[in-house]
Amino acid sequence: MYVNPAKNQDKGNLRWILPYCKPDLPRVAGAIVLFCVNNTMALIIPLLSGLIVDRVITQGHVGELARLCVMMIVFTLVRVGSRYGYQMWMERFGQNSVYRLVSDEYEKLHELDFTYFNHTRTGDIMSRMTSDTDAIRHALSWVSYQVADCVVMFVGALCVMFAIDWRLALVLACVTPFIFVLTRGLSTHAHPLFFAIRNSLASLNSMVEENIEGNRVVKAFVREPYETEKFDEHNDDYMQRNMALAYNSRKYMPWLDGLGFSLQLITLGLGGFLVIKGYMTLGNLVSFNSFLWMIDGPVRQSGWLINDWQRFNASCIKIRKLLTEQPRIVEKPDAVEAVKQAVTIVEQVKHDDEATGATGAPVASGTSGAQQSTERKSCPLHIKGDIRFDHVSFAFPDDPETPILKDLDFTVPAGSKLGILGETGAGKSTLVSLISRFYDPTVGHVLIDGIDARDWPLATLRSQVCIVAQDTFLFSDTIGGNIGFGASGDSDDRYIQKMAQIAGADNFIRSMPQGYDTVVGERGVGLSGGQKQRLSLARALADNPSILIMDDTTSAVDMETEAEIQKHLKEMDGGKTIVAIAHRISSVKDSDLILVLEHGRIVERGTHAELVAAHGRYWDIYHKQLGLQSGQSQGY
Repeated sequence: MYVNPAKNQDKGNLRWILPYCKPDLPRVAGAIVLFCVNNTMALIIPLLSGLIVDRVITQGHVGELARLCVMMIVFTLVRVGSRYGYQMWMERFGQNSVYRLVSDEYEKLHELDFTYFNHTRTGDIMSRMTSDTDAIRHALSWVSYQVADCVVMFVGALCVMFAIDWRLALVLACVTPFIFVLTRGLSTHAHPLFFAIRNSLASLNSMVEENIEGNRVVKAFVREPYETEKFDEHNDDYMQRNMALAYNSRKYMPWLDGLGFSLQLITLGLGGFLVIKGYMTLGNLVSFNSFLWMIDGPVRQSGWLINDWQRFNASCIKIRKLLTEQPRIVEKPDAVEAVKQAVTIVEQVKHDDEATGATGAPVASGTSGAQQSTERKSCPLHIKGDIRFDHVSFAFPDDPETPILKDLDFTVPAGSKLGILGETGAGKSTLVSLISRFYDPTVGHVLIDGIDARDWPLATLRSQVCIVAQDTFLFSDTIGGNIGFGASGDSDDRYIQKMAQIAGADNFIRSMPQGYDTVVGERGVGLSGGQKQRLSLARALADNPSILIMDDTTSAVDMETEAEIQKHLKEMDGGKTIVAIAHRISSVKDSDLILVLEHGRIVERGTHAELVAAHGRYWDIYHKQLGLQSGQSQGY
């Protein structure tokens, strides 16, 4: 990240945003120089106008006209050039600062775990990434120098006006306190209104995003009028909150405009009187009037600048809240070294057990303990695939009183297959989420190769434990790009095609117009459920995981295709540990161990034959799916 999120947590919004701005502060320094040049020229030009009136028009020194006009042209060109320069530099300053901020926001989103996304609307996140960051960019690149310009021009013009005629300036100065009172009132009332607008916009964005994703469901149930009405309610809320801000501006802005008009009236009335009486020249009055416009501009603009500033503050609050969110799943310090030491200890214990004739944990592919130890030393952070649940219980952090998993205790040797059956809501998907450490157990330990999952480096664990999720997700990319998403950089087309063949996807991919170069629509639109499942499986296989978790991966494919996929998975080199969640018996019957879950508990365990023979819950499922007659014909 560009900036440590913990930095300046207790500081104001300006102090908080400053670290994002620091790399571009030299550019700001240059902009300040040009800004000073611009404002100096702006203060000189009205004096030249007054000089032309007095020397040329009033006193008749026509010969000085050309010289004074050339000076005005030069000063004007310098002003225009300097103004353009510092505006562009400030725009670049704002863009660069927000670039770093958005980058940190995006990185933070990837740090946060499922718990955050389960309770945060997508629209909220999108608002922080777009409209809120744009409000900050606007404040840095435009509001900042506009505020400075208003202050400098107001103070500078007022000082010159006192120098021209203190009496007229003093009368005008008596009006200015009322301006600041009105400005403060506008600012105070605008702050909560802007915060409410931001929240309403986030809610509106959430609904739009949800309806786009669920468009098919809306159409299928003919709920377009209902959703339109619901959208209108959110849209009306957003409109009303914006109108509340407009009413607040209407309450103060006419008075600010009226004060600006009163300054003009005082200048013309009192100034004209002073000219007639001979206390000031006509040229001084002309100059004075020009400076009055310099005062009038900031007065009129102050209200809008305050609105922009409040928008900046409201956006900062929301983004700071995102950046200070703490993930529940964190990696231990020095995790790599700790795992290396743990691996050495585990392998040594296994070697000692084998040397003494003790029965150790099963090993994959007939590899000896000595060979395994050698492999571990050469690649200490390679996961072999042994899984053990040691009396694991789990409840979601926001609802600790409702256990999802209860006292799970089982072992899956490396290279074997685990099948998990259970009704919807039994906790199957939550169980496998603990293996890749999307969640941590509330009680007990999940051990990977004899080491607690919490001790493994997250990148190592998740790169070698791959989940083919129930809800398949495909990127708006080519089919080949989707399959190769998690593959190593040296993976070629032949490797991608091989993975597709294993997943049973190669045939339908080749039948598509552009084959593997066919672009997949957003979230895989245009593909069937079975096709998306097979592409997701191919993507997981391309990652070459040590532990492959298939969460009802083949539910949308036919029995023949499923059997072919299972056959290819068995033939794969490497002896992967496979965890298969399914509702169909055919998907798990060849497993080395089958678990039957009910309400988060293991109610049955064993092989297919053992569970059928036990005539328990598994047999009931088997009976319902295949029929009693089919079961009897197979000797059950």
